[in-house]
Amino acid sequence: MRDADASHPMVPFLRRRRLLQGALAATVAPALVLPAHAAAAWPQKAVRLVVGFPPGSSPDALARTVADPLAQALGQAVIVENKVGAAGTIGVNAVARATDGHTIGLTGNGPLTTAKALNPATPYDVARDLRPISLVGASPFVLTGSLGMPATDLPGLLAHARAQGDRLSYGSVGPGSGSHLAMELLKTLTGIQAVHVPFPGFPQVATALMGKQIDLSFMIPSIAAPQARSGRLRLYGVSTAAPFAAFAEVPPIQGALGAGKAFDIASWNAIFGPAAMPAPAAQRLSDEIARILKTPDVRQRLFDQGWQALGTAPEALSRQIAQDTAMWGDVIKRTGARSE
Repeated sequence: MRDADASHPMVPFLRRRRLLQGALAATVAPALVLPAHAAAAWPQKAVRLVVGFPPGSSPDALARTVADPLAQALGQAVIVENKVGAAGTIGVNAVARATDGHTIGLTGNGPLTTAKALNPATPYDVARDLRPISLVGASPFVLTGSLGMPATDLPGLLAHARAQGDRLSYGSVGPGSGSHLAMELLKTLTGIQAVHVPFPGFPQVATALMGKQIDLSFMIPSIAAPQARSGRLRLYGVSTAAPFAAFAEVPPIQGALGAGKAFDIASWNAIFGPAAMPAPAAQRLSDEIARILKTPDVRQRLFDQGWQALGTAPEALSRQIAQDTAMWGDVIKRTGARSE
């Protein structure tokens, strides 16, 4: 495997959309100034790393991959704690409300970018209650089809879908999820129609696809790729504008959409803290995480899980949150999507 770096084809998605250049100041929580000796002494006890998804999920696997080397770097235990529910927002809210100075979280992008638009009752405000620390890993969604679909490439699929009207169906991991919103965006850009069928998770989506109970889905690579390579599913395209190294043979969807139509989205995970976390502590975490994510062993482990290792400054995560909040907010408004 070739290590991802600044020239890696997945990296540009972090740099392309500069929709809210002025949003950085609003998104990064105000710094609390600590004396230098206090910052140097942090952490003074075990660090709690809250994950709002169950054991075995992608965010959980990423958290446990990072936890051990981070503990070694900090000189204190890093304890992964799963607080599951409400599409990850229960875990994020637990971090937002933490007051012990040693609680951080890891989540997928949804709870940081779409949760409030999908459910105004979401109990935290990202800009007010959270402090960005670092992006951890990114991955495209893969447009996946059942073997019951006659098309073998993306242009053929789009032509077939247009001819079928609303007779096709697609699966997602729930209303408002990335897999749901990605398909709604594709429908808007191409004029295709497909009926939404929600499932509890991607394994169930894959089972329905292989059983030809549904026709299409935007899936994560770690679930879609093994089934496609064993001949049980088809891969039509990746959701990023640039190819993804792990699936070089799968073209970007944007190339089949025509001029003036942008389709450049990715799933990502990030580490964050409560707004009250002092800036020096957040910066130390960001620096250590970036260093960890550059080590060959950790990069390979993330690659094997279907992720490109990142590691960024807090400001880069802040920009990513602002950009994706604006993009998905527009999709949510146009489609009327709501979380359950």
